[in-house]
Amino acid sequence: MFSNHSESRPPIFLLAGFPGLEKHHFWISLPICSMYLVALTGNCTILFVIRTDPTLHSPMYYFLSMLALSDLGLSFATLPTMLSVLWFNHREIHFDACLIQMFFIHTFSILKSGILLSMAFDRLVAIWNPLRYVRDGHQDWGGIVLQSSYLVLPGPILMSLQEFGRMNVLSYSMSLHPDLLKLVHSDRRNSSVYGLIVMLSSTGVDSVLLVLSYALILRTVLGVASKEERSQALSTCISHLCAVLSFSIPMLGLSMIHRFGRHASPIVYIVIANAFVLVPPLMNPIVHSVKTKQILRGIFKTFQKEGVP
Repeated sequence: MFSNHSESRPPIFLLAGFPGLEKHHFWISLPICSMYLVALTGNCTILFVIRTDPTLHSPMYYFLSMLALSDLGLSFATLPTMLSVLWFNHREIHFDACLIQMFFIHTFSILKSGILLSMAFDRLVAIWNPLRYVRDGHQDWGGIVLQSSYLVLPGPILMSLQEFGRMNVLSYSMSLHPDLLKLVHSDRRNSSVYGLIVMLSSTGVDSVLLVLSYALILRTVLGVASKEERSQALSTCISHLCAVLSFSIPMLGLSMIHRFGRHASPIVYIVIANAFVLVPPLMNPIVHSVKTKQILRGIFKTFQKEGVP
């Protein structure tokens, strides 16, 4: 679909597991599969609770459901190739499938960054002027999705125009743009520049605005007279701040290792990449379930109803 290679023998792309630990792939897959299972179950539970509890039909929980959907999308985009390598040692991936996976991974990552920024703006407006706070979280969903898709789509198209060698070994059990870029044999300036533009205009701008948003939130909260009101306002932001950190730290680590870690061990690359796709979907349902009383109460109600004969 994307490939423009005219050779009768197209280039071969091989996914990487854990180099030097191939004999232990099954045991390595156990904690990784457990993390996937917790992430999928937790995010699906949050979606179900918000969908079935009318008291949670408010902007704050609409954004939380969007965050859960983006986490599910990221997990489903990486799970098939991860398991194929660790369970069946099936490493070969078609170039078109590689580009499709790359598109979805980066789209859901940028989508999540936009959702986290919208949640920060939502909290800022709610704390800054609670009496006039009226928002519908649904209005942001379509715009963020379209923005993420349109930003990422030219990346796979440009990559499909590049030339590769006969045998191409990827660094991870998934397809990422910086990793594919290292394997290009032709002029890669267009793909490289566009990837940098996408990174700066999406997660780069979002990170700056997130910092400014929380600086304003902190300034506003500290101006609240009552300690009880101050504590209540801060508590609503803690879970969101944890979600931001669990997403931004692995993403920053992956970006830094690609630019400055040329001599790092391949295991370091793989661990950071796996943290990038596994930690945020795993941590978000745990943090929001523990820190958000309404979500925790909804989960308890759901299990109590299922337990009633």
